[in-house]
Amino acid sequence: MSPTTRTIGQQRGRRSWAEPWKIKMVEPIRVTTRPYREQAIAEAGYNTFLLRSEDVYIDLLTDSGTSAMSDRQWAGMMLGDEAYAGSRNFYHLEAAVQEHYGYRYVVPTHQGRGAEHILSQIAIKPGQLVPGNMYFTTTRLHQELAGGTFVDVIIDEAHEPSSQHPFKGNVNLAKLQSLIEQHGADQIAYISLAGTVNMAGGQPVSMSNVRALRQLCAGYGIPIYLDATRMVENAYFIQQREAGFADRTIASILREFCSNTDGSWMSAKKDALVNIGGWLAMNDEGLFDEARNMVVIYEGLHTYGGLAGRDMEAMARGIVESVQDDHVRARVGQVLYLGELLQDWRIPIVEPVGGHAVFLDARRFYPDMPQDHFPAQTLAAELYLDSGIRAMERGIVSAGRDPETGDHRGPKLELVRLTIPRRVYTQAHMDVTAESALNVYEHREGTRGLRMVYEPKHLRFFQARFERL
Repeated sequence: MSPTTRTIGQQRGRRSWAEPWKIKMVEPIRVTTRPYREQAIAEAGYNTFLLRSEDVYIDLLTDSGTSAMSDRQWAGMMLGDEAYAGSRNFYHLEAAVQEHYGYRYVVPTHQGRGAEHILSQIAIKPGQLVPGNMYFTTTRLHQELAGGTFVDVIIDEAHEPSSQHPFKGNVNLAKLQSLIEQHGADQIAYISLAGTVNMAGGQPVSMSNVRALRQLCAGYGIPIYLDATRMVENAYFIQQREAGFADRTIASILREFCSNTDGSWMSAKKDALVNIGGWLAMNDEGLFDEARNMVVIYEGLHTYGGLAGRDMEAMARGIVESVQDDHVRARVGQVLYLGELLQDWRIPIVEPVGGHAVFLDARRFYPDMPQDHFPAQTLAAELYLDSGIRAMERGIVSAGRDPETGDHRGPKLELVRLTIPRRVYTQAHMDVTAESALNVYEHREGTRGLRMVYEPKHLRFFQARFERL
């Protein structure tokens, strides 16, 4: 007899999966009332970044530094070699990056934006262009501060939330070719390639695309530098979606993908399962010498780069754990679980579901709300008011202003990111999140937008303040 109550796996015609870990320690979280949250979000200027964490029930603001470390990582923290120079933990980290990402030289940094800054300063000449597969906030800012100009060369499908293209992170090679022909190869600093493109909804790049990109750039002598922050998830999507990779391990796919690039930077606070840390890696010895010199100025000695030895040890061990197939399958599976619930309820999200987050399409939540009334910022505030869930705006606020005109950049995508930390929340938390999104969607009529009342000079989405219209 067929059961009347079915698991999600049964509803999808497959066996259910479970996390490849068990819980050893818990952190209590607080449920608040709506009147309390109304006061909290108003005091925070309707910016979820400015909420106190103690006032948040389920924190889906970011997966950056918010994952749970394993017992082996915590054990490694006790083995920190805090020598100022030549820490053994640096050499463990270096070996882990060399083995799993394949680059020859490694420079540790305090987090990803430290690596972005160093690469931008040593690889961009003022006036050069930096083509990439959609901007990321801190990446583009560092490129601009170094005198470069970012140019979007991602495929058009990346800007369409309902497109079912399996690799919406791909570079449009015709766009790139045209850009090179128009400006000359010497005017291209490097290709800024991101795995599982964040601002597009966590969408991956195919292996065939990076191979073709490599072939194109090699003919012009243009280097490719990879944002490997979420490349493990990108490797998983290649395994699942691209012909010829179904029997390959995540680790082998990751290593091959990176072999098509000249270097990489990483915020290890994501895939590598640590609370702080990053690195810059490359194969060019001359560029490495420049990076190693600059890290001493801005971060710390080249064998610690702004990190304690214990942090480097946790990062080295986290890299090894991050490429395990069972881990990645469960990590992306939890995101997919939430996404499938919302799809079934016809709540507008970016499709296909990405690797680290589910992205709500605020334009379709509030189709009549002008973009300069900040629909995504409004939606993030409404989610918090409904349930205490903290999400992140990824729309016109994050896009910032054009440095030439001072006008708002008006991105086509106006999204709210429900970002799932690794190894932190249960399926029940995902159910609560889905029900909250459904309630906000069902009561969307009459929702008023926001006006910005404070705007910092850079990366305004972190600190801007708003009030109700």
